[in-house]
Order: sequence, then structure tokens, then C-alpha cells
Amino acid sequence: VQQEIKKNWHDKYYKILLIIPAILIIFSFIYLINFYNQHGDFIKKDISLTGGTSVTLYEKLDVLELKQGLQDKLQDVNIREVYDLFTQEQKAVIIETTSGADETKKVLEDYLSYELTDENSSFEFAGSSLSQSFYKQLLIAILIAFVAMGIVIFLIFRIFVPSIAVILSAFADILMTLVTVNLLGIKVSTAGIVAFLMLIGYSVDTDILLTSRVLKREGDSLNKKIFDSFKTGMTMTITAIISIIVALAVTQSEVIRQIMLILLIGLIADIFNTWIQNVGLLRIYVEKKAKKGIMI
Repeated sequence: VQQEIKKNWHDKYYKILLIIPAILIIFSFIYLINFYNQHGDFIKKDISLTGGTSVTLYEKLDVLELKQGLQDKLQDVNIREVYDLFTQEQKAVIIETTSGADETKKVLEDYLSYELTDENSSFEFAGSSLSQSFYKQLLIAILIAFVAMGIVIFLIFRIFVPSIAVILSAFADILMTLVTVNLLGIKVSTAGIVAFLMLIGYSVDTDILLTSRVLKREGDSLNKKIFDSFKTGMTMTITAIISIIVALAVTQSEVIRQIMLILLIGLIADIFNTWIQNVGLLRIYVEKKAKKGIMI
């Protein structure tokens, strides 16, 4: 009898828990608006999106001294080291700058006191107009993908509130990931934009699982449907997170590293947005329908 009288903890507090994602979303909007006013965009872009020069030097160099020697002579200098996976020995140095290729080569040759050739270096240059055009195309691709995802969600469930809850969760995942990336000072490349595109798919899988089981499974209580969905969904998410952490630990590719990092941040945000926000909105919807005597 005591067990029947005692209410489930989540039954009591799920509405209060909704305050957590709501605060995070509001903070994210305020932060991004302020960030846009300061930088003129919602992200910090690397040279693949702004245009510029990337130089790889195949020798050991002191990165701190190199950056100090170049920062007053080249624009927006960013320097990264490339290590051997097993020995952790420095193999090369990558220098990125928004300065032109000819100017960058001259400055580097003056600093290093020798000529840069195909044997000791490699140069890549992207024009600003081409990079900006590519950036706009990637943003359009993300927008189209998000709209298409929303249409598919509505076609699957054909109910307004649960469909909106899924779409809101996916939107919050991308929003919070974007804010975290900016807070970490990450300069987003074309690979990073592609990672945000991938995140749309990663964001909705657990939400679709949860919503499908709550709305379409018959015979079980609401709490059992949610708990079963939570066990399956968290298994999926944790498996993906472990795989991403392993990839981050072993990869030397900056492209793969940025993709994995953005996906990792997005999956962590998805835990809050699916199992607090989406669960709470679904409970409110189902319980209101039950009070009206409508079977779900």
C-alpha cells in the first residue's frame, strides 16, 4: 500500500526539470546574439571558410617562438603541430593565416632563413570569395536538411505537439553545441559545418525512439514506456560517445578531430534535451489527453 501511495520521483518533478533546458536555451540565444553583434557571424571561421593560406612545414619547430615571430607579420595566425601517433614525436607544423600565399611564403622564408620548396613544405590557398560562397552553400544545406527532417517527423507521428517536441530537441542540440564550440574558442572549418549537418541525424534518433514508444506501444504504463526508451536510448548514446572518444584519442587529423568533438558536444547536449525536455513535454501531452479520456 505504501508503495502505491508513494509517487515516483520523476512524476513529481518532471515539470520543474523542464526549467533546466529552458534556461540553457535562453542563455544560448542571448549569448549568440551578443556573439553575432561582436563578430558579425555566429561562429569563428577558419581559413577554409574565410579564405587564406595553409602551410605545412616538414620539420621540428618551437611553436611558441614561431607564433611570436609571425603574429605581427601575418594576419590571424594559427599554428598546429602534427605528431606521430605512437612515438608522439613532432613531424610537422601547420601554419594557417588569412594573408596571401606569396606574402606568407616570403615572411616564412625570412623567418626561417632558407627557401621553401615542395620537399620541405606544402602550400594551400583558398580565395575569400570562393570560401564565403562555399560557407553559404553549407548553411543552406543545413537549413534544407533541418526542414526536411521536420517534415519527415510530422509525417511519422501526424500529431503536432510530439512532433514539435522532437524538432525542438534537435534544434536545442545544435544551438547548445554551437554555443559550446564558441565558448571553447574553436575556429570552425568546412568539416565542422558538415559535423553540424550530421548532428541533425544524431539528435533525432533517440527522440524518435522515445516518441514512438510512448505514443504507439500499447499495454504498458507511461513510466514503463519512458524507462524502457531511456535504457535503449542511453545505450545508443553512450556507445556513440565511447566511439567518439576513442576516435579523438587516436586520430591525428584535425578534420576528423573537429567532427568528432562537435558530435561529442552534441550528444551530451542531446541527453539533456531528450531525457529532460522531450520526456517532460511528452508527459504533459499524454497526461492532458488521458484527463480528457482520449487514448494515446
